[in-house]
Amino acid sequence: MSGDVAILGAGMHPWGKWGRSFVEYGRAAAAAALADAGLDWTGVQSVVGADTVRGGYPGYVAGATFARALGWQGARVTSVYAACASGAQAIGTARAQILAGLAEVVLVVGADAAPKGFFAPAGGDRPDDPDWLRFRVLGATNPAYFALYARRRMALYGDTGEDFAQVKVKNSAAGALNPNARYRKAVTAGEVAASAVVADPLRLLDVCATSDGGAALVLSSLDFARSRGVADPVRIRAVSTVTPTYPRTVLDLPDIATDSAVAVRPAEGSFRASIARAAYEEAGLGPEDLSLAEVYDLSTALELEWYEDIGLCGEGEGAKLLREGATALGGRVPVNASGGLASFGEAVPAQAIAQVCELTWQLRGTAGARQVPGARVGITANQGLFGHGSAVVAVR
Repeated sequence: MSGDVAILGAGMHPWGKWGRSFVEYGRAAAAAALADAGLDWTGVQSVVGADTVRGGYPGYVAGATFARALGWQGARVTSVYAACASGAQAIGTARAQILAGLAEVVLVVGADAAPKGFFAPAGGDRPDDPDWLRFRVLGATNPAYFALYARRRMALYGDTGEDFAQVKVKNSAAGALNPNARYRKAVTAGEVAASAVVADPLRLLDVCATSDGGAALVLSSLDFARSRGVADPVRIRAVSTVTPTYPRTVLDLPDIATDSAVAVRPAEGSFRASIARAAYEEAGLGPEDLSLAEVYDLSTALELEWYEDIGLCGEGEGAKLLREGATALGGRVPVNASGGLASFGEAVPAQAIAQVCELTWQLRGTAGARQVPGARVGITANQGLFGHGSAVVAVR
């Protein structure tokens, strides 16, 4: 049986700091996706909501929350949480329901109303929670980890602050062309260098913001798509939500220590590389087939690492690929043609869904000024806290 499901609709609520409920953003994104699909809400058989733990009780039951906001009509609901991978898990759940024959049309929604400043763990004392511990014991905010990754790249591969700045330059140029982006202004390397230091060597413009926003997809079986006259839809071919393999020898969020590798041979490759590898294996494709990629640029340095993790180049060669222009619009494999988190900021449960929205528009050829010519295959990739993989392969 084919593992493909059709993307009939994609929709977003623009990113920003709007000061309203996440429910409003999700409802708007869902309405846009349904309109794009040409479907009425009453025809949706299942809703999968990506949870937001900052949204109060409604955020913990996002599937039902969005169904209620759209108007109760009897659809089954599912709610999922996997930190930054929540959107990919929501997509994976919807796809599984379709392939299992439980529903022909599924709405996937994620939205967030993020706090100002740093993300922090939920309140209360939880000494068995590594995310709580890293704040309480180390005071290590997310940018502190991003800076450690950056320093590691500088030490191992010779990456420079200028390399990191050029990631921001590239992504801001793409984001300036995206009407859904929060920041729609191209910046220069000099402006990155002049911005305030957040966690050395990363400056303010090297680190993504926290944002409000929403994204939604309408997925269906291929038979349903054909019955609607959609003969050649963009299709989801693979969803990877893998976990790490013991031992983990590189410090990673939210851990404050690595596994011991003294008596155990290190695993082949990194956790992040395994996320994309699993997606490629399921899709029967490889990095050589890619037209574009959307990756989680929590920091500029981290984007360079994703180039290597998704197989665009060898280990330590990310900065070289960037300097060659291969990952810019017009390059061999544009990365973050949407503008990435550099242009959007992070709305956690929505972002992995938004990445697939961008692939959908690119593969349809409707991405406007940021269109990647002839796009046929795309991959998304990010990593959720607590060992959640997140990658989606879309094809046309």
